[in-house]
Amino acid sequence: MEYKVQEHLHYAGIASWNHCEVTQDVEGADIVVLGVPFDSGVTFRPGARFAPRAVREQSLIACCFRYPWDYVLQDEAKVIDYGDVGYWVGAKATEFMVEDTYQTVKKILDAGAAPMTIGGDHTIPYGPVRACSEKYGKLALIHFDSHQDSSPSEVKPDGTHNLSHANFAYDLQEEGCIDPSKSVQLYCRTEFTECGYNIIKSMEALDYTPAELAAKVRDIVGDMPVYLTFDIDALDPSAAPGTGTPVIGGPSTDTVRKVLQGLKGLNIVGADMVEVLPDKDPSNITSIAAAALTQDIMFLMNEARKNRK
Repeated sequence: MEYKVQEHLHYAGIASWNHCEVTQDVEGADIVVLGVPFDSGVTFRPGARFAPRAVREQSLIACCFRYPWDYVLQDEAKVIDYGDVGYWVGAKATEFMVEDTYQTVKKILDAGAAPMTIGGDHTIPYGPVRACSEKYGKLALIHFDSHQDSSPSEVKPDGTHNLSHANFAYDLQEEGCIDPSKSVQLYCRTEFTECGYNIIKSMEALDYTPAELAAKVRDIVGDMPVYLTFDIDALDPSAAPGTGTPVIGGPSTDTVRKVLQGLKGLNIVGADMVEVLPDKDPSNITSIAAAALTQDIMFLMNEARKNRK
Protein backbone atom coordinates (compact mmCIF):
# COMPACT_ATOMS: atom_id res chain seq x y z
CA MET A 1 0.00 0.00 0.00
CA GLU A 2 1.34 3.40 -0.98
CA TYR A 3 1.90 5.64 2.04
CA LYS A 4 0.92 9.26 1.47
CA VAL A 5 2.42 11.63 4.01
CA GLN A 6 -0.05 14.38 3.12
CA GLU A 7 -2.98 12.29 4.39
CA HIS A 8 -1.56 12.56 7.90
CA LEU A 9 -0.85 16.29 7.96
CA HIS A 10 -4.03 16.98 9.90
CA TYR A 11 -3.24 20.61 10.59
CA ALA A 12 -3.13 21.76 6.96
CA GLY A 13 -5.75 22.53 4.35
CA ILE A 14 -9.48 23.21 4.54
CA ALA A 15 -11.22 21.18 7.24
CA SER A 16 -13.76 19.34 5.12
CA TRP A 17 -15.02 15.98 6.32
CA ASN A 18 -11.89 13.79 6.41
CA HIS A 19 -10.34 15.74 3.50
CA CYS A 20 -13.27 14.90 1.20
CA GLU A 21 -14.10 17.09 -1.75
CA VAL A 22 -16.45 19.95 -0.89
CA THR A 23 -19.12 20.11 -3.57
CA GLN A 24 -22.87 20.34 -4.00
CA ASP A 25 -22.72 18.19 -7.13
CA VAL A 26 -24.11 14.96 -5.67
CA GLU A 27 -24.28 12.97 -8.91
CA GLY A 28 -22.18 9.83 -8.59
CA ALA A 29 -21.72 10.21 -4.84
CA ASP A 30 -22.40 7.28 -2.52
CA ILE A 31 -22.42 9.09 0.86
CA VAL A 32 -22.96 12.81 1.30
CA VAL A 33 -21.93 14.52 4.54
CA LEU A 34 -23.79 17.73 5.33
CA GLY A 35 -23.65 19.99 8.34
CA VAL A 36 -26.65 21.63 9.99
CA PRO A 37 -25.34 24.35 12.35
CA PHE A 38 -28.66 24.82 14.15
CA ASP A 39 -29.46 24.84 17.86
CA SER A 40 -32.66 26.88 18.19
CA GLY A 41 -34.49 23.79 19.40
CA VAL A 42 -32.53 23.22 22.60
CA THR A 43 -34.23 23.29 26.00
CA PHE A 44 -31.05 23.85 28.03
CA ARG A 45 -27.56 24.84 26.83
CA PRO A 46 -27.07 26.23 23.31
CA GLY A 47 -23.89 25.94 21.26
CA ALA A 48 -24.42 22.84 19.09
CA ARG A 49 -24.53 25.15 16.07
CA PHE A 50 -20.73 25.10 16.24
CA ALA A 51 -20.55 21.29 16.11
CA PRO A 52 -20.40 20.64 12.34
CA ARG A 53 -17.20 22.68 12.11
CA ALA A 54 -15.68 21.05 15.22
CA VAL A 55 -16.57 17.49 14.20
CA ARG A 56 -15.23 18.03 10.68
CA GLU A 57 -11.94 19.30 12.14
CA GLN A 58 -11.58 16.27 14.41
CA SER A 59 -12.46 13.92 11.54
CA LEU A 60 -9.07 14.75 10.04
CA ILE A 61 -7.36 12.83 12.85
CA ALA A 62 -10.14 10.48 14.01
CA CYS A 63 -11.08 9.09 10.59
CA CYS A 64 -7.82 8.62 8.72
CA PHE A 65 -7.47 4.95 9.74
CA ARG A 66 -9.61 1.94 8.87
CA TYR A 67 -9.68 0.26 12.29
CA PRO A 68 -11.93 -1.45 13.38
CA TRP A 69 -13.13 -1.97 9.78
CA ASP A 70 -11.17 -4.01 7.23
CA TYR A 71 -11.04 -1.41 4.44
CA VAL A 72 -10.67 2.32 3.95
CA LEU A 73 -14.14 3.79 3.44
CA GLN A 74 -13.11 6.18 0.69
CA ASP A 75 -11.47 3.35 -1.26
CA GLU A 76 -14.90 1.76 -1.73
CA ALA A 77 -17.34 4.68 -1.62
CA LYS A 78 -17.38 8.14 -3.11
CA VAL A 79 -17.83 10.39 -0.09
CA ILE A 80 -18.34 14.13 -0.52
CA ASP A 81 -18.86 17.04 1.87
CA TYR A 82 -21.88 19.07 0.78
CA GLY A 83 -21.14 21.90 3.20
CA ASP A 84 -23.69 23.38 5.60
CA VAL A 85 -27.44 23.83 5.15
CA GLY A 86 -30.41 24.80 7.27
CA TYR A 87 -28.90 27.76 9.08
CA TRP A 88 -30.89 30.96 9.52
CA VAL A 89 -31.68 33.50 12.21
CA GLY A 90 -34.97 34.92 13.44
CA ALA A 91 -38.51 33.78 14.17
CA LYS A 92 -38.68 31.38 11.19
CA ALA A 93 -35.29 29.72 11.76
CA THR A 94 -36.75 26.32 12.69
CA GLU A 95 -39.18 26.23 9.77
CA PHE A 96 -36.37 27.20 7.40
CA MET A 97 -34.04 24.51 8.79
CA VAL A 98 -36.66 21.76 8.45
CA GLU A 99 -37.54 22.70 4.88
CA ASP A 100 -33.95 23.28 3.75
CA THR A 101 -32.72 19.97 5.15
CA TYR A 102 -35.71 18.17 3.64
CA GLN A 103 -35.03 19.62 0.18
CA THR A 104 -31.28 18.95 0.40
CA VAL A 105 -31.66 15.36 1.57
CA LYS A 106 -34.32 14.77 -1.12
CA LYS A 107 -31.76 15.94 -3.70
CA ILE A 108 -29.14 13.58 -2.24
CA LEU A 109 -31.51 10.61 -2.22
CA ASP A 110 -32.72 11.30 -5.76
CA ALA A 111 -29.08 11.10 -6.88
CA GLY A 112 -28.81 7.62 -5.36
CA ALA A 113 -26.63 8.66 -2.41
CA ALA A 114 -27.14 8.36 1.34
CA PRO A 115 -27.17 11.40 3.65
CA MET A 116 -24.97 11.63 6.77
CA THR A 117 -25.99 14.75 8.65
CA ILE A 118 -23.93 16.41 11.38
CA GLY A 119 -25.88 18.66 13.75
CA GLY A 120 -26.75 20.79 15.42
CA ASP A 121 -29.36 19.83 17.97
CA HIS A 122 -31.80 16.94 17.82
CA THR A 123 -34.47 18.96 16.03
CA ILE A 124 -32.68 18.30 12.75
CA PRO A 125 -34.07 14.81 11.94
CA TYR A 126 -37.43 16.22 10.83
CA GLY A 127 -36.32 17.10 7.30
CA PRO A 128 -34.02 14.12 6.63
CA VAL A 129 -36.46 11.55 8.03
CA ARG A 130 -39.34 12.95 6.00
CA ALA A 131 -37.22 12.83 2.84
CA CYS A 132 -36.00 9.27 3.55
CA SER A 133 -39.54 8.08 4.29
CA GLU A 134 -40.80 9.67 1.08
CA LYS A 135 -38.26 7.61 -0.87
CA TYR A 136 -38.19 4.34 1.06
CA GLY A 137 -41.56 4.18 2.81
CA LYS A 138 -42.07 3.76 6.53
CA LEU A 139 -38.74 3.61 8.35
CA ALA A 140 -37.34 1.86 11.38
CA LEU A 141 -35.59 4.29 13.70
CA ILE A 142 -32.45 3.27 15.62
CA HIS A 143 -32.08 6.02 18.19
CA PHE A 144 -29.04 6.26 20.48
CA ASP A 145 -29.82 8.79 23.22
CA SER A 146 -29.93 9.34 26.96
CA HIS A 147 -33.30 11.05 26.36
CA GLN A 148 -36.27 9.57 24.55
CA ASP A 149 -37.19 12.81 22.72
CA SER A 150 -40.75 11.54 22.46
CA SER A 151 -42.87 14.40 23.82
CA PRO A 152 -45.57 15.65 21.41
CA SER A 153 -44.72 19.07 20.02
CA GLU A 154 -46.92 21.97 21.08
CA VAL A 155 -49.51 23.10 18.55
CA LYS A 156 -49.45 26.88 18.17
CA PRO A 157 -52.60 29.00 17.65
CA ASP A 158 -51.97 29.13 13.89
CA GLY A 159 -51.97 25.32 13.71
CA THR A 160 -48.23 24.93 13.20
CA HIS A 161 -46.05 23.02 15.65
CA ASN A 162 -43.49 24.46 18.05
CA LEU A 163 -40.65 22.03 17.38
CA SER A 164 -37.74 21.30 19.72
CA HIS A 165 -35.15 18.60 20.21
CA ALA A 166 -37.56 16.85 22.61
CA ASN A 167 -40.23 16.13 20.00
CA PHE A 168 -38.92 14.53 16.82
CA ALA A 169 -39.31 10.86 17.80
CA TYR A 170 -42.96 11.33 18.75
CA ASP A 171 -43.92 13.63 15.90
CA LEU A 172 -42.33 11.58 13.11
CA GLN A 173 -44.00 8.34 14.17
CA GLU A 174 -47.28 10.24 14.54
CA GLU A 175 -46.87 11.50 10.96
CA GLY A 176 -46.34 7.94 9.74
CA CYS A 177 -42.69 8.32 8.70
CA ILE A 178 -41.51 5.83 11.36
CA ASP A 179 -42.88 2.47 12.48
CA PRO A 180 -42.22 2.56 16.24
CA SER A 181 -42.91 -1.17 16.64
CA LYS A 182 -39.87 -1.86 14.41
CA SER A 183 -37.75 0.85 16.02
CA VAL A 184 -35.39 0.91 18.99
CA GLN A 185 -34.37 3.62 21.44
CA LEU A 186 -31.08 2.71 23.13
CA TYR A 187 -29.46 3.84 26.40
CA CYS A 188 -32.35 6.10 27.45
CA ARG A 189 -32.13 7.05 31.12
CA THR A 190 -34.47 9.94 31.87
CA GLU A 191 -38.29 10.15 31.63
CA PHE A 192 -40.25 7.91 29.27
CA THR A 193 -43.26 8.34 27.01
CA GLU A 194 -45.14 5.33 25.73
CA CYS A 195 -45.70 5.79 22.01
CA GLY A 196 -44.90 2.35 20.66
CA TYR A 197 -41.08 2.37 20.57
CA ASN A 198 -38.99 -0.52 21.84
CA ILE A 199 -36.99 1.16 24.61
CA ILE A 200 -33.83 -0.50 25.92
CA LYS A 201 -32.99 1.57 28.96
CA SER A 202 -29.38 2.23 29.80
CA MET A 203 -28.93 -0.14 32.74
CA GLU A 204 -30.60 -2.93 30.79
CA ALA A 205 -28.55 -2.18 27.67
CA LEU A 206 -25.32 -2.23 29.65
CA ASP A 207 -26.19 -5.64 31.11
CA TYR A 208 -26.04 -7.09 27.58
CA THR A 209 -22.78 -7.67 25.78
CA PRO A 210 -22.49 -5.40 22.73
CA ALA A 211 -23.05 -8.41 20.47
CA GLU A 212 -26.19 -9.39 22.39
CA LEU A 213 -27.55 -5.86 22.25
CA ALA A 214 -26.87 -5.57 18.52
CA ALA A 215 -28.63 -8.92 17.95
CA LYS A 216 -31.66 -7.66 19.88
CA VAL A 217 -31.77 -4.53 17.72
CA ARG A 218 -31.46 -6.59 14.55
CA ASP A 219 -34.34 -8.85 15.63
CA ILE A 220 -36.60 -5.83 16.15
CA VAL A 221 -35.66 -3.96 12.98
CA GLY A 222 -35.51 -6.90 10.57
CA ASP A 223 -35.22 -5.89 6.93
CA MET A 224 -36.84 -2.46 7.30
CA PRO A 225 -35.14 0.60 5.81
CA VAL A 226 -33.41 2.26 8.77
CA TYR A 227 -32.72 5.83 9.78
CA LEU A 228 -30.05 5.91 12.50
CA THR A 229 -29.92 8.96 14.76
CA PHE A 230 -27.12 9.33 17.30
CA ASP A 231 -27.26 11.88 20.10
CA ILE A 232 -23.75 12.12 21.53
CA ASP A 233 -25.25 12.31 25.05
CA ALA A 234 -26.05 8.61 24.70
CA LEU A 235 -22.44 8.19 25.77
CA ASP A 236 -21.52 8.55 29.41
CA PRO A 237 -20.36 12.11 30.23
CA SER A 238 -16.93 10.70 31.04
CA ALA A 239 -16.62 9.94 27.32
CA ALA A 240 -18.60 12.90 25.98
CA PRO A 241 -18.77 15.84 28.37
CA GLY A 242 -19.27 18.34 25.55
CA THR A 243 -23.02 18.11 25.15
CA GLY A 244 -26.00 20.20 26.16
CA THR A 245 -27.79 17.86 28.57
CA PRO A 246 -25.35 15.21 29.86
CA VAL A 247 -26.73 12.30 31.91
CA ILE A 248 -24.58 9.87 33.90
CA GLY A 249 -24.82 6.11 33.47
CA GLY A 250 -24.17 5.69 29.78
CA PRO A 251 -21.88 3.45 27.71
CA SER A 252 -18.26 3.98 26.74
CA THR A 253 -17.14 4.71 23.20
CA ASP A 254 -15.71 1.18 22.98
CA THR A 255 -19.08 -0.37 23.87
CA VAL A 256 -20.95 1.73 21.34
CA ARG A 257 -18.46 1.02 18.56
CA LYS A 258 -18.93 -2.71 19.18
CA VAL A 259 -22.71 -2.33 19.06
CA LEU A 260 -22.43 -0.46 15.76
CA GLN A 261 -20.17 -3.20 14.40
CA GLY A 262 -22.92 -5.67 15.26
CA LEU A 263 -25.43 -3.75 13.12
CA LYS A 264 -23.50 -4.45 9.92
CA GLY A 265 -25.90 -5.58 7.20
CA LEU A 266 -28.93 -3.54 8.27
CA ASN A 267 -30.48 -1.43 5.52
CA ILE A 268 -29.41 1.99 6.80
CA VAL A 269 -30.57 4.64 4.33
CA GLY A 270 -29.78 7.82 6.29
CA ALA A 271 -28.27 8.96 9.56
CA ASP A 272 -27.28 11.87 11.74
CA MET A 273 -24.93 12.77 14.60
CA VAL A 274 -26.20 15.49 16.91
CA GLU A 275 -25.85 17.46 20.17
CA VAL A 276 -22.07 17.96 20.30
CA LEU A 277 -21.38 21.19 22.22
CA PRO A 278 -17.80 22.29 21.46
CA ASP A 279 -17.81 25.03 24.10
CA LYS A 280 -18.16 22.38 26.84
CA ASP A 281 -15.70 19.95 25.24
CA PRO A 282 -12.31 19.85 27.02
CA SER A 283 -9.51 18.54 24.84
CA ASN A 284 -12.01 17.97 21.96
CA ILE A 285 -12.77 14.47 23.25
CA THR A 286 -16.49 14.73 22.46
CA SER A 287 -15.86 15.94 18.93
CA ILE A 288 -13.29 13.18 18.42
CA ALA A 289 -15.82 10.58 19.59
CA ALA A 290 -18.51 12.08 17.37
CA ALA A 291 -16.24 12.03 14.32
CA ALA A 292 -15.15 8.41 14.83
CA LEU A 293 -18.70 7.20 15.49
CA THR A 294 -19.96 9.16 12.47
CA GLN A 295 -17.49 7.29 10.29
CA ASP A 296 -18.56 3.97 11.84
CA ILE A 297 -22.14 4.81 10.86
CA MET A 298 -20.96 5.70 7.36
CA PHE A 299 -19.34 2.27 7.09
CA LEU A 300 -22.74 0.76 7.97
CA MET A 301 -24.34 2.89 5.26
CA ASN A 302 -21.74 1.69 2.77
CA GLU A 303 -22.35 -1.93 3.69
CA ALA A 304 -26.07 -1.35 3.13
CA ARG A 305 -25.31 0.27 -0.22
CA LYS A 306 -23.33 -2.77 -1.33
CA ASN A 307 -26.12 -5.10 -0.23
CA ARG A 308 -28.68 -3.16 -2.28
CA LYS A 309 -26.69 -3.60 -5.50
